[in-house]
Amino acid sequence: MKQNQDLKSTPLGSSNILSHSTGNTNMHGENSWSVYTGPIHQDPILISRNIPTTMDNSVLSTTDIQSSLMATSSTQSNTMLANNMTVNNTNESNKINYQFKVMLLGDSGVGKTCLLVRFKDGTFLAGSFIATVGIDFRNKIVTLGEKQIKLQIFDTAGQERFRSVTHSYYRDAHALLLLYDVTNYSSFENISVWLSEIKEFAHDDVIIMLIGNKIDKSQRVVSKEAGERLARDFEVSFLETSAKTGQNVELAFMACAQALIDKESSIKSGKESMNEMMKMTPGTNGKEASKSSGWCC
Repeated sequence: MKQNQDLKSTPLGSSNILSHSTGNTNMHGENSWSVYTGPIHQDPILISRNIPTTMDNSVLSTTDIQSSLMATSSTQSNTMLANNMTVNNTNESNKINYQFKVMLLGDSGVGKTCLLVRFKDGTFLAGSFIATVGIDFRNKIVTLGEKQIKLQIFDTAGQERFRSVTHSYYRDAHALLLLYDVTNYSSFENISVWLSEIKEFAHDDVIIMLIGNKIDKSQRVVSKEAGERLARDFEVSFLETSAKTGQNVELAFMACAQALIDKESSIKSGKESMNEMMKMTPGTNGKEASKSSGWCC
């Protein structure tokens, strides 16, 4: 009993926090362990912890116990962080007013990936060129006025062997940014080929923007006037950019987002106008409405 009293007076953090009482035995005649049960001042987390033991039921050292507690605390912290991230993502989703899919198209090497990284992360991918394989995409939420718009931007491979893969994504795209390199005339000539594919696989009302990239370079072979003329011929919008300096990169995506919102608003207003017209039409029940309005079913 004296050993137990001495143990209770042992300050927390001492190496004697766990002491083997050789004088006390349990009902089975086995040695029992005395554990500190006094007030806890330094580490309240010990209150809800079991004392760890090894496989042979010997008590671990203070250092081992502290390591165990730290590991458990780290797990709890990670769980709390994951829960907070889930809540934040849910709140973020609740704030989004629009969500659009945007595809970057054009020959290999025109700077599609660099344009996307510049817009998404504000950095430039310097170094050797690495071609995109298949499809890659990134999300970015932008703000226009009081509207939150989530852009899902798909970066596509420009090589011919990946065209069959990218074609399947055309139908779901709301907007297409078609790039050429102002220092590479063949990429400019191939724009007509890309537009033919767009006409074949994409929706008729998809928004298209023609972009002349790499205007920071001095070896320009495609003039701005030539790009504007091509855009007029195909009745698409036009802009020149530099992924390296960031010139007009954000403007391109924000203009695209604004065009998508305007299109969405016009569709919505058109539906509302149609509903109002139906309400004003005499005889709005079944066949009678069709006959009176002159519309066929």
